[in-house]
Amino acid sequence: MMRILSALGRAIAPALLCILAFAASAAAEGPPIRIGFSMPLSGPLASTGKAVLVAYKMWEEEANDAGGVLGRKVELVYYDDQSNPSLVPGIYAKLLDVDKVDVVLGSYGTNLTAPALPAVVPKGKVFFGLFALAVNDEFRYPNYFSMFPAGPDSVREFSRGYFDLAKGAGLTSVAIVSADTDFAKKAADGARENAKAMGFKIVYERSYPPGTVDFSPIMRGVLASSPDFVYVASYPPDSVGILRAKKEIGLKPRMFGGGMVGPQYGALKMQLGELLNDVVNYDFYVPAPTMHFAGIEEFLRRYQERASEGGVDPLGYFVPPFAYANLQVFAQAAKAAGSLQSETLGQYIRGAQFSTIVGTIRFAENGEWAVPRILQVQFRGISGNGLQQFKDANTYVVVYPHELASGDLRM
Repeated sequence: MMRILSALGRAIAPALLCILAFAASAAAEGPPIRIGFSMPLSGPLASTGKAVLVAYKMWEEEANDAGGVLGRKVELVYYDDQSNPSLVPGIYAKLLDVDKVDVVLGSYGTNLTAPALPAVVPKGKVFFGLFALAVNDEFRYPNYFSMFPAGPDSVREFSRGYFDLAKGAGLTSVAIVSADTDFAKKAADGARENAKAMGFKIVYERSYPPGTVDFSPIMRGVLASSPDFVYVASYPPDSVGILRAKKEIGLKPRMFGGGMVGPQYGALKMQLGELLNDVVNYDFYVPAPTMHFAGIEEFLRRYQERASEGGVDPLGYFVPPFAYANLQVFAQAAKAAGSLQSETLGQYIRGAQFSTIVGTIRFAENGEWAVPRILQVQFRGISGNGLQQFKDANTYVVVYPHELASGDLRM
């Protein structure tokens, strides 16, 4: 009997040691770090939301393959906000109160980020925004950090380069057209301030309600006012309608564009095709020879492989690299601070510099980028609607800022 028990003990011991080792490892690792956000996975912004999710999941997989953050796995916790701002507060309340996330990310854009702040601020959590224009101006929340390269004076900086180009070209009069939405109104406010500060004459100004489909009356109003150049702040469907109406009525100012959302996306580039030629518009990254940041080409290669499955931006130049950079900032900060405690983490981020696939980033006191980097890009040489041409750097000429310019403005 003793021999049997001894043999049994020898057989059980290795298994028991494995169990104990696994338990010790799990205890050391701890529960996963939960990163919560809402994202437009349906509705009019779904294509962008799905592209952002691809970038976030790429980071999640890579982080976990490398052992996680602070020795713990990371887990994305997210819900579809359906591109509807009214759903955002409830989602963030659930993320914070029920899911108990450690860190929160904003949804995509100004209109879907602003409604989250009232839910996040009382909890004190570190909050990373994504392409949200000046949403922290009202709250002045110290733990808000904006992944949006417009700088600390973002409302004016967003259009300043466009007006600098017009000034340098000797233009004197401008028309301003904008959607009646939070983002577009702020963009138009900044454009108006820049126009006045630089001595331009505003000869026409018009906002239009969301859902507008016929832009011919607005473009005819612009034509009648004969501006030297036109600044447009619009969302993707509006941008398509505006450019089509511009062509239909024969509007040919010396410069057109500035603040249109839409021409940055691969699908809309293909849809618009030759209508984009000579348009000058903002962007944040294009495959220009002056924009080689460490790691971004490899990121885009892997992103585009996944994007080939369909349903997301096939190029991924606009939002996905910045979404990925948001989580790079988080991981670098958590590692350096050695903590997920919101006050410690936020304090570290406010004073640090981060290396990301979209370049080196520091944050200003209001959570915006300390150094702005709004590009103005002129489209050239587009023929037909093929996608491949939009992977060519010659399609996009960076004309502003001067230190990143790959060519001169052509009018």
